[in-house]
Amino acid sequence: MALDSAQRIFVSYIDKSREYYLARGYENPYRWAYHQDAPFAPLAKPLSQSRVALITTAALNQETCRVAAVYGAPTEPPPVALYTDHRSWDKKATHTRDVETFLPLRRLAEFAASGRIGSLSSRFYGVPTDFSQRRTVDEYAPAVLELCRADAVDIALVVPL
Repeated sequence: MALDSAQRIFVSYIDKSREYYLARGYENPYRWAYHQDAPFAPLAKPLSQSRVALITTAALNQETCRVAAVYGAPTEPPPVALYTDHRSWDKKATHTRDVETFLPLRRLAEFAASGRIGSLSSRFYGVPTDFSQRRTVDEYAPAVLELCRADAVDIALVVPL
């Protein structure tokens, strides 16, 4: 059977999400976040003088995975495990047992030691994942920004699962 090049041969996540929300009784289809002005800015100083922090969507443990709150945890010593089973990915094809693959604190510490970055923040931060753009913009983003400012962070890298 030949494929019709005029038809899509993949599943459109956006279309499926809209159908799902409409089928669940929501009056309006899901609206994807769109920002005319992206909340990014050029670096204020060189990387070699900047304090860097990591932000993850992993939880500290299974008990906190359902808590919809931003947290900060020490980067030293780096965590040997974080709870990730509440996140979605192909768990048959890969795993998250190696924390450095999604929270590379040791690598950033190496960069700080070599002078590539100024320093690593004393804390990393965790944020909930949420389909609510309102909560993300109004609650989670300001909370993690407050933590970053308290730790004098210049650059925050988001490494979601």
